[in-house]
Amino acid sequence: MSWSILTDDWRLKLTALGLAILMLGAVAFSQNPPTTRTLSVSLVYSYPPNIILINPPARTNVTYSGLADVIANVNTSNLIATVDATGARPGNAVRLNVTARSLISSGIVTVQSPAPIAVNIDTLQAVDVPVQVTAQAAAGWSIDPSKTLATCPGAQNPSPCKVHFVGPVSWESGLKALATFPGRAIGKTDSLNQQVQLVNSSGPVDFTIRTVPTVSTDVTAVGIHVEAFAGTTHASVPVVDSPPTHGPPSGYRVTGITVTPSIVTISGDPAAVARVQTIVLPAVDLSRTTSDATFSVAIQYPTGLTGDTQTATVKYSISPNPNVSPSP
Repeated sequence: MSWSILTDDWRLKLTALGLAILMLGAVAFSQNPPTTRTLSVSLVYSYPPNIILINPPARTNVTYSGLADVIANVNTSNLIATVDATGARPGNAVRLNVTARSLISSGIVTVQSPAPIAVNIDTLQAVDVPVQVTAQAAAGWSIDPSKTLATCPGAQNPSPCKVHFVGPVSWESGLKALATFPGRAIGKTDSLNQQVQLVNSSGPVDFTIRTVPTVSTDVTAVGIHVEAFAGTTHASVPVVDSPPTHGPPSGYRVTGITVTPSIVTISGDPAAVARVQTIVLPAVDLSRTTSDATFSVAIQYPTGLTGDTQTATVKYSISPNPNVSPSP
């Protein structure tokens, strides 16, 4: 074969070869074109054991591209998006980066990482909260608080029952676990499987709020034991002040009186409790008082009765009397 066959008009032949390659590529790309798509995928969070993310997004949109035959195999099982919060600190609207990648090895998939997210982060803390029981007695009966309690089914120490709560520190301010005895109690009564409600200083704890990790409690229902006795052995009565032994000096007058606490709970013989309508505090001397003054006084309960508070404070608001000239 003569080399002239290859070398003659080589430029023309090279051009023809290039056009053939381009036509082959065009045909190939027409059957397998570059493609871009977007898929909603779950977010996977990594975090240290001492923090909790509040209301973090559960999903994000990830955009990816590649040849059509490769892109057709992309799905939520091989396209992942992760958030690394291992170095995050508690705070509001903490910025966290999102990283997305494809697990497909049979072709090239180009993945665009989504925009960063802003998440509220709190300290994660575990606390044990005693269950408080609310119960009402039937008419003519009285609840004995010392013998009214909740029991945790299956616990090694079932009484008194405590709820083990694991969640954000901000949710644990004023945290209480409450259970209510159904109906009105007579004698010794037990009620099983009563729901426990967690409340804090903001109201009932909202377990529908998404957190990472998930807020948890080990007790959701308790048994309640109530003991009620015939007669009224406990009663709440108002606390009132006595008129002062001496009023303020001439030219001054009392313009207001505040008693704290305003109500106390008394206990004892039902007949004695029934006779008490108010608890009257000892009188004080205002003869040397020309401005607001607060007195701490002992609460004196009737013989045979006890109360839940032993000391009260009485605040007198004292002002000059505009109708009387003060004493020199």
